[in-house]
Amino acid sequence: MATLTINLPETVDIDKRSLSMLVASKLYEQGRVSLGQASDIAGLTKRSFIELLSDYGVSVFNFPVSDLSKEMINA
Repeated sequence: MATLTINLPETVDIDKRSLSMLVASKLYEQGRVSLGQASDIAGLTKRSFIELLSDYGVSVFNFPVSDLSKEMINA
């Protein structure tokens, strides 16, 4: 896993865990990482990550409506 250093102004009041969760949830929302990868980035179990996703406005059901339609047809 790569390490990234970010310099934030001191006026930004966010701790490392919250910042990790913010980045992980956004990457998951964009489909750039899997649920497991996102939970690793956040330093959480999958269950804990899922439970916190809604706090960041992200749905755990992260796939396009077109994929959902296909799944319904194939069910």
